[in-house]
Amino acid sequence: MPVNSFFRVLVTLVLALAAAVGCVALHTPLPWMIGPLLATSVVSIAGGPTQSWGPLRNAGQWTIGAALGLYFTPQVAALISGLWWAIVLGIVWALFLGWLFGAWLYRLHAPRMHGVPAPMLRATSYFAGAIGAASEMTLLSERENARTDLVAASHSLRLLIVTVTIPFALQWSGLHGLDILPPTVRAVDWPGLALMALLTGAGALVMDRLGRANPWFMGAMLVSMVLTMAGISLSAVPAAMVNAAQLVIGVSLGVRFRADFLRTAPRWLVSVAAGTLVLMGACTLFAGLLAWATGLPWVTLLLGTSPGGITEMAITAKVLQLGVPVVTAFQVCRLMAVLMLVGPLYRRIYPAAAI
Repeated sequence: MPVNSFFRVLVTLVLALAAAVGCVALHTPLPWMIGPLLATSVVSIAGGPTQSWGPLRNAGQWTIGAALGLYFTPQVAALISGLWWAIVLGIVWALFLGWLFGAWLYRLHAPRMHGVPAPMLRATSYFAGAIGAASEMTLLSERENARTDLVAASHSLRLLIVTVTIPFALQWSGLHGLDILPPTVRAVDWPGLALMALLTGAGALVMDRLGRANPWFMGAMLVSMVLTMAGISLSAVPAAMVNAAQLVIGVSLGVRFRADFLRTAPRWLVSVAAGTLVLMGACTLFAGLLAWATGLPWVTLLLGTSPGGITEMAITAKVLQLGVPVVTAFQVCRLMAVLMLVGPLYRRIYPAAAI
């Protein structure tokens, strides 16, 4: 790493740590992620020298994935297997809601964005509205000749709104500490932790070599999950490591925003922000229907079906004790389905625009 980049990363981490400590003192929800996220995004938009380092972000996702896998006991696996129909409904809901959001963006902006050809705007709106991982949706949109800057900005803004809004709303409403299925391993065993790090790290590397989405999170979580379901208890993940992981993940989200962010089609960003709030309201209603049908806590299903990122929603469920396995199962299955289906569906729905 060049010396200049090293100091930028160091300054950003110091800023993030100060923000996290401040949020802890203020008793805000998810202080170790939301504090760094807000601080680095504000400083980045102001033109400050913020920078994230990829290996640190990967290590953070690796840590969170390993910690979440500890919740998947045989009892939990049996519970989730009985919810397959609800997970399928969640996938269909996400695909429909993303398409509807994209269609609304197109109809709203088509009369105004005269410099953007109709096929390009169609692809841009569709992938900006899709409820999936930001980097993957941006890559898919590039293949369809979309405005990738608008797609990336849309997903970054939506993720920021969801990640900040939902934890604050849940804390203020008192909806936390409802988890009836805590992880089976609570004690830290250092030799066991070292072995778990080795095994989950190998899983992450395999997923990375295979080119899978979120490899450091997914690979580590899958290995940890398999070990837990097999009854192998190695160690809990220390709270300090989980906090540090949240910090670097918050930083990696915050540095996406740059000085030119607010100048990137302001009307487009305003419509994305307004649409995100509507998406959250729609998902709230959908979670209520699923809660009625399944008997699970409404707030758990809200996190499972919300238009946020898998890592951020899983962290929220873990910190607030709101059904980590169910939230993770809904989010993981949705992510995989969206990544596989959103591209083919675009070409099927809009064959003329996809040519």
